[in-house]
Amino acid sequence: MNTLTAFRSAWRALTTNLMRSILTMLGIIIGVAAVITTIAIGNGAQQSVAEQIKGLGTNLLLVMPGAVNASGLRLGAGTGQRLTEGDAIAIGAEVPEVLVAAPSVTGTFQVVSGNANWSTRGVGTTAEYLEAREWPVASGRVFDASELAGSAKVVLLGQTVARELFGEDDPIDRVIRVKGVPLTVIGVLARKGQNSQGEDQDDTLMVPISTFRNRLAGWLAGPQKRVYVVSVKVQEGQSLTDAEDGIRSLLRQRHRLAPGQEDDFNVRKLTEVLQAQEESSRIMTLLLSAVAGVSLVVGGIGIMNIMLVSVTERTREIGLRMAVGARARDILLQFLIEAITLSLLGGAIGVALGAAATWGVATFAGWQVSLSAGSFVLAVCFSAAVGVFFGYYPAQRASQLLPIDALRHE
Repeated sequence: MNTLTAFRSAWRALTTNLMRSILTMLGIIIGVAAVITTIAIGNGAQQSVAEQIKGLGTNLLLVMPGAVNASGLRLGAGTGQRLTEGDAIAIGAEVPEVLVAAPSVTGTFQVVSGNANWSTRGVGTTAEYLEAREWPVASGRVFDASELAGSAKVVLLGQTVARELFGEDDPIDRVIRVKGVPLTVIGVLARKGQNSQGEDQDDTLMVPISTFRNRLAGWLAGPQKRVYVVSVKVQEGQSLTDAEDGIRSLLRQRHRLAPGQEDDFNVRKLTEVLQAQEESSRIMTLLLSAVAGVSLVVGGIGIMNIMLVSVTERTREIGLRMAVGARARDILLQFLIEAITLSLLGGAIGVALGAAATWGVATFAGWQVSLSAGSFVLAVCFSAAVGVFFGYYPAQRASQLLPIDALRHE
């Protein structure tokens, strides 16, 4: 018996008991669909984290105020407002691993342009902030040193703010009002997307930090020039840890902290936080895939069970085939092909079902997913391997029957 004849014989045997064959494939179908869906969701989660890391900017450190102790009470992170613009300048100049250090202050403002208005987050900073965050300007330009020194009435708009205020019109050289102050739009920032907390980073505007202090937020004016955050970009190839140690040493010296005294600032590596999230999502994907793999194993056991039943039902048929010259390997091949066919058909249907489930998750749940050809190939190959593994024993049992015993079987 050649392979083509064995395939035809196996197909006839499977279609004779169509409903039983479909029910047998059900475990494989569910297992493959689950594998496809979980891998797609896991890959999507990892891509989302990678985009967030890219959105933050590579080699980024954030220096923020620390906590304050008042009458024995710790008032929480950020309450010790001792960071200044001078600290940012010193970090950029004196820590050798640092490429740029940009101070920033923030607030929420109602922005008005003609009949349109929008509430958004305003950032007062320097041009180095965009370099630290790797945030280019899509159109227009960045404010220059003279505008920074002179508290110029200029502003950069995020994509969301530009859309809400001007629609499809070009906002460059248009005037908006923030707290009654007219600001000329000199640039529109490139699209940044959401951050790790799901916040729209494009819903923002940026002005020179001097403009923010002197024209928009009088409570920040003063000789000390306090800042909320210093965004530090470390030079390529330099260690973030070395840069962090240098920053800590410098700020402790500038803030006159005694040995053993707690830092009044915090240095955070956001990329490490997001990379930990990526590792967590990768581990979760592996665990979910393992659970889905159990479904494939259960489906394989179902195939073995049905194939054993089939061998028992067709014992006389096996005896007749052997009596007319069929060899043991022909019988083995026929039953093995039946098991593999069940697995492959179940795998193919499972792939289609998994792709549909992935589409449903992306469409209705709004999750980011990523289908890959590799996951399809992996699922189908695994289902075929299940067919071979669980189908071999019934096939071998059928091939080892003695013709005379098989013909006597009732």
